[in-house]
Amino acid sequence: MIAHDKNLLNNLALVEEAKTLKSAGFISKEQKDLIKKELPAFKRQSNILVRLGFFVLGAFLYMSICGVIALMGLTSNEHYFVEICCYIFAVVGFAGAEFFASQKYYGHGLDDAFILGALLNVGIAIAVTTEGYELNIAFFVAVASFLMYMRYLHLPSIVVFCVASSAVLFYGMFEFGDIGKVVLPFIVMLIAAGFYFFTKNRIKHLTKVYYYNGLLLANSFCLILFYLSCNYLVVRELSVTFLGNEILPGEDIPFPYFFYAFTFVVPIVYLVQALKTKDRIMLWVSFLAIGFSIYTIRFYHSVLPVEVALTLGGLVLFAIAYFSIKKIKDNETGLTFKPDRINNSNAFLNAEALIVASTFGLKPEAKPQDSPMDFGGGGFSGGGSEGSF
Repeated sequence: MIAHDKNLLNNLALVEEAKTLKSAGFISKEQKDLIKKELPAFKRQSNILVRLGFFVLGAFLYMSICGVIALMGLTSNEHYFVEICCYIFAVVGFAGAEFFASQKYYGHGLDDAFILGALLNVGIAIAVTTEGYELNIAFFVAVASFLMYMRYLHLPSIVVFCVASSAVLFYGMFEFGDIGKVVLPFIVMLIAAGFYFFTKNRIKHLTKVYYYNGLLLANSFCLILFYLSCNYLVVRELSVTFLGNEILPGEDIPFPYFFYAFTFVVPIVYLVQALKTKDRIMLWVSFLAIGFSIYTIRFYHSVLPVEVALTLGGLVLFAIAYFSIKKIKDNETGLTFKPDRINNSNAFLNAEALIVASTFGLKPEAKPQDSPMDFGGGGFSGGGSEGSF
């Protein structure tokens, strides 16, 4: 199923881990460069700006090919060509992605343009065919993006898959009428929680390291979706938009206390769990969720002027940060303020990188400091002296 050479994918993971070990001070720059030189690699761009530039060039190339095909179709006086042109453009995107994969392009920018262009044309083609039927559009885009990820391990495609799958769930529940719209927040909450634990379990028992980033991205998306599913502001505004409920002054949505509690309890649970398990992504999600929860309350209940609220909030955050740093700055283990030498703690990657280093005969260049104690000649089998004072 995967178009890329699996050995190259494993090599890429090892090179990335070597960079991490180098930044942590475990290996030198020369050792890192030797590992990178000895391992065959993809044609890729790790610099995001350079990759964006190649993406723009790839987009121009893709549009040029599609433009030529469009001109050929229009000159042939085929009336039905307009209806099928997007399908043809999608095929061009798939063919381009396959070509770049065969040429060992991975995360280069050129391949990104053709993969994302193919997904865009799939959505447009289904929209034209079904006259804008949202459920079908979301379904086919979700299927196409999932296949793109499984074929090319393209991380932006897994983002498209997560968003499109959420849209399938939303529009699918709308098919059940008002009942589906009423229970939608609870269904989304349960499904997001289920997929979170599913992806978490898959990461825990992962044997193929090149699937790690995709699963981690999907797992993080489930955290965000779970929180937004029953956030008070989201539920209230969607009920007004899709259900047509007019909430008059003094009225509220059904189960308001549940959604209020959910809006504030979930970010705190995220924060506690992140600190307990040392989950960096969950920690950042909890910070964003706490900020959005505060915004949710201020959106409907403005207790203080904005400038006063911001000032007080900044003082509170400063006090929390200051006393937290004072409390944990000397901790050697557990939760600590000391710099993290390795950001990616994937044990599998660490082990493989060290095995590669030992295979190439790489040795640390750091010379141990000489002992300040000057021992004797050791003439009597380690005695440390030659039998004289």
